[in-house]
Amino acid sequence: MRFHSPQKLKTIADLIGARFIGSEDFEVLGTNEIHRVTPGDIVFVNHPKYYDKALNSAATVILIDKEVECPEGKALLVSEDPFRDFNFINTHFTRIYNFTEELHDVEIGEGTRIHPSAVIGNNVKIGKNTHIFPNVVIGDRTVIGDNVIIQSGTVLGGDAFYYRKLNGNFDRLISVGNVIIENNVEIGNNCTIDRGVTDSTIIGEGSVLDNLIQIGHDTIIGKRCLIASQVGIAGCCIVEDEVTMWGQVGVASGIRLEKGTILLAKVGVNRDLTKGTYFGMIAEEFREYLKKEVKLRNLK
Repeated sequence: MRFHSPQKLKTIADLIGARFIGSEDFEVLGTNEIHRVTPGDIVFVNHPKYYDKALNSAATVILIDKEVECPEGKALLVSEDPFRDFNFINTHFTRIYNFTEELHDVEIGEGTRIHPSAVIGNNVKIGKNTHIFPNVVIGDRTVIGDNVIIQSGTVLGGDAFYYRKLNGNFDRLISVGNVIIENNVEIGNNCTIDRGVTDSTIIGEGSVLDNLIQIGHDTIIGKRCLIASQVGIAGCCIVEDEVTMWGQVGVASGIRLEKGTILLAKVGVNRDLTKGTYFGMIAEEFREYLKKEVKLRNLK
């Protein structure tokens, strides 16, 4: 999430009541989740297990629950509750409406058809010659390109599934990102594409999604991907161009799939995969899977 204008470290520290380490004029450009951070971003960390990852990430401001040595060229915000304060910063700079106010700052391109039963949030942009079917829900800040088809019951821009356990309950990390659907994408019935926590969930140009597909926050689907029914892709994944996923594939969070990879039905993906064809509950290269099956049968 980018601020509308650059902020100073002291301004952010004062906003959340945190101590800061670094120059009070240190420039802060926005916030981001650890998988998507870039220079100028604030990233939060609240467990020693992840200190090194956050401190050595591309982020230049680390919102942390303990004073540690500050890496050169970076700054720290020391907070008693970084998760809470990360939410506070995000919602201070990004207004959350969630259909409670109908401001409808919507741009719609020429030739686009939207069924009257569709529900559209605020600050939405829809390109030319796009077709939105009945009962589609389009959340705030969603961007949809040209020549896109979105079929009935699909929801774009729902909240990210991102929680912590606090006092016996679940506490949500509030989503201030968005969804971007690029040109010539087709999305089937009853799909759900969550908006990014602080960045964009992206469906690349020319990709086609079947019915009943879930795509998690901050995931990037490349160009010309083909995804069959009941696939579930967790948050922060990168699916490169021309990947094919058949029915009921499941992909764990933070996974990268190389361009041209093929996942056959019901594959479970728990690690990064290079280009190939995979099958099995824990993804195996298909030829190796078949060899194993032959050996097992020959044991009888």
